[in-house]
Amino acid sequence: MKIFASQLARQRFIVFCLLGALASGAAGFFIGVMWLKERHPIMKEPTFNNLSASYNEIMSSYLNGAEPKALIDGAAEGMVQSLKDKYSRYMIGESGEAYVQNYESEVVGVGIQLRVEEAAFIVDSVIKDSPAEKAGLKPEDTLLAVDGTSVKGIAMDKLVEMLRGEKGTKVTVSVQRPNRSEPIQVSMTRAAIPVMTVAHEMKPDGIGYIAISRFAQKTAEQFEDAVADLNKQGMKGLLLDLRSNPGGLLVPTVAIANRLIPKDRVILQVVSKDEADVHTYKSAQKEPWTIPIVVLTNRHSASAAEVLTAALKESAGAIVVGETTYGKGVVQRFSQFPDQSVLSLTEAQWRTPKGNWINGKGVEPDRKVTLPAYTELPALPSGTVMKRGDYGDSVKTLQQMLAALGYDLQSATDGVFDEATESAVLRLQQAQSIAPANGQAGDSTMNQVTELLRDKLENEDYQMQEGTKELKSSLSSSQ
Repeated sequence: MKIFASQLARQRFIVFCLLGALASGAAGFFIGVMWLKERHPIMKEPTFNNLSASYNEIMSSYLNGAEPKALIDGAAEGMVQSLKDKYSRYMIGESGEAYVQNYESEVVGVGIQLRVEEAAFIVDSVIKDSPAEKAGLKPEDTLLAVDGTSVKGIAMDKLVEMLRGEKGTKVTVSVQRPNRSEPIQVSMTRAAIPVMTVAHEMKPDGIGYIAISRFAQKTAEQFEDAVADLNKQGMKGLLLDLRSNPGGLLVPTVAIANRLIPKDRVILQVVSKDEADVHTYKSAQKEPWTIPIVVLTNRHSASAAEVLTAALKESAGAIVVGETTYGKGVVQRFSQFPDQSVLSLTEAQWRTPKGNWINGKGVEPDRKVTLPAYTELPALPSGTVMKRGDYGDSVKTLQQMLAALGYDLQSATDGVFDEATESAVLRLQQAQSIAPANGQAGDSTMNQVTELLRDKLENEDYQMQEGTKELKSSLSSSQ
């Protein structure tokens, strides 16, 4: 026990203790503030006070009230937009999750692809071995309800959300089948549906054709499966179609390059901010690739598709046929937060094996070949009916498509649905047995126009024809 010599000494001791406590508290507070500023550098910025004050003022005084999360999400979104970089994005919640799912190897659902026709959702195709196929759903079934809720008037993305869900959960759908008077109701258990990004077929003369729609998690594996199948069929040359491929993940892109490019040849160089890090990717090929390659590109081939195109051209001697690619020579890394939001941020740029920067320039083809103008037309809208008196860009697109199909519009492609346009639509409806044949363009008519143009392109795909010609020439010269 401590005994004080006098009351004065006792008071002095208490004062010293109080001063010590205050000093310790101040020091602790100062250290805490400094720790926060180090952990959160944004707090060092003078204008952070503006952000904080604005947030407080909105929360306390805004007439209609506000949600804290919405305010903070909006601030993050605006912060990324201020970079003025078209590739950097902040995607909130479900938008972020949809972005991530775009690169995943599978989705959980029932396995049907839908199209909209006259405001109805029609089953366009059923994926093999999917819950939908096992339950007996067929193409041309019209979707009426999901779990007892009518799908009439809902948006496509909402319908997709209703059909998807947790693996192993059940969903019941009602469909109307052609030539059946009563609706059919089927119950399905949701399952993982593989996302296919690679398609292939064997063309005449031993030419293997592989199309890659984008680079996702399983793209390299799907590519290997395609190559194995084509090799079994006697592939002598590879026609690699990267047209309208927007890019995707770098890892599967490099894996495919490893398969096609000679060992130790450069695939690309990735250069970080201020060139603090330069990473060179070289081919780790295990088995030599011995057959000629032709790559097909167009102006929509971008990012990872350009990486592979440039690598094949400069390090493997592949011939590139088509158009100059998009010109996206930068690399994004995306981070997903616990609330599913995603920050996709440009963090590096890349150059080709020969050291060329392609950002804003693209990869030049060896053989420049363009497609007919109608291939660049935008898609026609769904869920609408265009008729005489209407006008606008959609009408103009329809007119240009009709003209490409050989229907005389008396040179009228000005975006006004006039008598000549109505006559052309009516003639198409009569020729294709589309009912009702009334000269008005609804979903059935517009879907048929799109299908006819797709068939027309089969004979007018000049890039495919030139690529095939190049491969045949390479094969004949090597014999």
